[in-house]
Amino acid sequence: MQLVRGLHNLRPRHRGCVATIGNFDGVHRGHQAILARLRERALELGLPSCVVIFEPQPREFFAPDTAPARLARLRDKLQLLAAEGVDRVLCLAFNQRLSQLSAAEFVDTILVDGLDVKHLEVGDDFRFGCDRAGDFDYLQQAGIAQGFTVEAAQTVEMDGLRVSSTQVRNALAAADFELAERLLGRPYRIAGRILHGQKLARQLGTPTANVQLKRRRVPLTGVFLVSVDIDGKTWPGVANIGVRPTVQGDGKAHLEVHILDFAGDLYDRRLTVVFHQKLREEQRFASLEALKTAIHADIAAARALVATSANR
Repeated sequence: MQLVRGLHNLRPRHRGCVATIGNFDGVHRGHQAILARLRERALELGLPSCVVIFEPQPREFFAPDTAPARLARLRDKLQLLAAEGVDRVLCLAFNQRLSQLSAAEFVDTILVDGLDVKHLEVGDDFRFGCDRAGDFDYLQQAGIAQGFTVEAAQTVEMDGLRVSSTQVRNALAAADFELAERLLGRPYRIAGRILHGQKLARQLGTPTANVQLKRRRVPLTGVFLVSVDIDGKTWPGVANIGVRPTVQGDGKAHLEVHILDFAGDLYDRRLTVVFHQKLREEQRFASLEALKTAIHADIAAARALVATSANR
């Protein structure tokens, strides 16, 4: 899959494609249905498929403090899109200039002059342009005038529930990992590089891997039973994701994982954390000794759950 960062990096060879536009946060089953249709239309027309995304996502630009927590970082999103057979991703910097494009300028600048789109797949509730003035009907009329077709992607429902990134976030916030997996089509996971931390957990006798999050907000907090993928091997573990209220921190969310029965140096390596069950909420303890007791209780609970699962 080819990644093009910004309109200025588009070349004549990038013109002529079948495209879709959106955040594609999490690349859930609803997104997967759009991408499947995109592949079909690209094959029918003999053109490459292109997904247009924005970085940051529009709501993160307009209201960074209240924007929804991301389900996946850009790196992970690109990997998921590649796995869905997308030929090309155009990642546009969502900035003041882009936010002020009118609907007509958006169509002319990006879809026509930039990509020379021949067919466009979007949700029937898709809005774009300054003040979200452009909608599906506008795109259809623009397509007639500019020579491209527009098709509305069908909403995907599961048991009467509309599949969306919001529904996935709600499931994660409720620690309903079974529902989240059904909506995503895979277990929820967070991948990242291991950084040097405060080494406090090591002093408490429970060394942890400090996973780089690179996001303003996270969709879940608390202490969880997880599994950790390291170089193709899976280990059970206990993860804490939150702001670490017992120790003086930076106020940002951190993901720390204690990998059961693992010994070795993980610094600067990448690992993937898969979430299975919530053990408790993150909480502030009166002392480090109380925190140490709680951590050991979490590990014991995790071991019991792993043993129960193994005996089923």
